[in-house]
Amino acid sequence: MQFISAQIKQSIEGGSWIRRMFEAGIQLKQKYGNDAVCDFSLGNPDLAPPEAVGKTLRAFAEKVDAPFSLGYMPNAGFPWAREKLAAWLAEEHKTALSGNDVLLSCGAAGALNAFFHSVLEPGDEVLTFAPCFVEYVSYVANHGGVLKTVPSETDTFAPDFNALENAITAKTRALIINSPHNPTGVVYTEAEIRQIAELLQKASEKYGRAVYLVADEPYRFLTFDGVTVPSPLPLYPYAVVVSSFSKNLSLAGERIGYIALSPLFEERSELMGALTLSNRVLGFVNPPVIGQHIMAGALGSQVDVEVYRKRRDLMASILQDAGYEFRMPQGAFYFFPKAPGGDDVAFVNRLVKERILAVPGKGFFGPGYFRLAFCVEDEVIARSAEGFKKAIQK
Repeated sequence: MQFISAQIKQSIEGGSWIRRMFEAGIQLKQKYGNDAVCDFSLGNPDLAPPEAVGKTLRAFAEKVDAPFSLGYMPNAGFPWAREKLAAWLAEEHKTALSGNDVLLSCGAAGALNAFFHSVLEPGDEVLTFAPCFVEYVSYVANHGGVLKTVPSETDTFAPDFNALENAITAKTRALIINSPHNPTGVVYTEAEIRQIAELLQKASEKYGRAVYLVADEPYRFLTFDGVTVPSPLPLYPYAVVVSSFSKNLSLAGERIGYIALSPLFEERSELMGALTLSNRVLGFVNPPVIGQHIMAGALGSQVDVEVYRKRRDLMASILQDAGYEFRMPQGAFYFFPKAPGGDDVAFVNRLVKERILAVPGKGFFGPGYFRLAFCVEDEVIARSAEGFKKAIQK
């Protein structure tokens, strides 16, 4: 007897390697104690929110007794919040934006789902470079689409333009890029984004419908060594930026995100109307009230990036000393080293025996590598050194 859909059953059986390792970590911690386990499985920011977040919350709490303070608002968010966000994004992305060009959502995941619900026809394909965040598969499939992965350049994880050009067909509706990148830490250059935009522009003209460039940017704030993140908004009319305040304000559980449309897109009001409707009919209804107030009060603030830089350098020294092959991340808070022996699942299981939790690259369509999230305390990284050495020696 069937009780759930075949699609969901398949998703459950496939599972998320990130969650599997997170759950394995719970078991290890119960057995050995929290201080005996080094958990690098989950990209859950551990830094406290910046001071502006608490200050804004306290100010809001003093007004919460007012009528409708926690009530419904327009499905795209408070107009005043959209205007304030647009002004901040205009400066960050070096392009003109108004409140009508942005929509607030329930996290970046909510924005991505609203976008795909608005633009996909059954059977449409969405491309992304592998390795990638695996839940893109579900976000696309939720709305009748199919995610297709495109190989990145070997070892450098830069875009493979020949592979991208060959992957584009009449069914292609969008390309997702993620920069700074989860899990590799790569940041795409402006030249690379321009080349991507040229390919998508040709495809749009050839097939007679927009092929969107979807930039997923929750780590835009987190780069190292002077690296900057170029914006696609002033480079391509069918570019959309999706992001959230989960990482830069450590608000992962508050679920406040947004989508911004390129001002070069003359017909963007039609897309914004579709996004607004999708925000409602998908059940989000509107973005969180408290999250919008926090966002507005904390724009321009962020957690201390220097903390993450020191952690990156510490983990790099540990991995290098133990003999691992890896590229230094330019942004985000992940390492993606090669799995010694080539079998990422087997090696991650070997790390578990040393009470170290990582995620196999297979979980990101990147077999042969494994991911480490360094958004953990310095002492956790430091005490992992011996375990990393033992795992590679074995």
